[in-house]
Amino acid sequence: MKLNLGCGMRKLDGFVNADRSPHCNPDILVDLESLPWPFDTSSAREILLSHVLEHIGQSPQLYLAIIQELYRVCADGALVRIIVPHPRHDDFITDPTHVRPITAQGLEMFSKRKNREWQARGYASTPLALMIDVDFELVSADAQPAEPWRTRLQKREITPQELSFAARTYWNVISATDIVLRAVKPSA
Repeated sequence: MKLNLGCGMRKLDGFVNADRSPHCNPDILVDLESLPWPFDTSSAREILLSHVLEHIGQSPQLYLAIIQELYRVCADGALVRIIVPHPRHDDFITDPTHVRPITAQGLEMFSKRKNREWQARGYASTPLALMIDVDFELVSADAQPAEPWRTRLQKREITPQELSFAARTYWNVISATDIVLRAVKPSA
């Protein structure tokens, strides 16, 4: 099964399109903050959360429970694509329904391999994957430059390194981040 969670009006062929708003006419009505979700354990091989995760789980407890539920429905090797506004872009800070910034670094905290590596090195990073028993590996994290940065990069007026520096230094350089995770589940 492939899930498009929080689909809104963006329904995808071949996916179960789920949303909590009936006006979107989803395939299934699902409030992602009401747990458990109505999907079988290890039933999803692909999940899309496009401009959704930053809207749900305002309290840390609820957010972590949502991550656990996401992990529960993933099959081993399932890919989870998360598209979110960049936390240093006006698109993120102007929407009052955004409850938390989502970053690739924050999602890496749900990797048991990374947690163990951090522990072995004595880092102070919270081992969330070990604490809540989930395991997602970061596959990719692609920044989507905002204008005029995208055009400047395409025209080779700036290098990728200069764009990266600008993204760390200034606001409104990156509009969104496209993150892909892979669920890692133990063999039965």
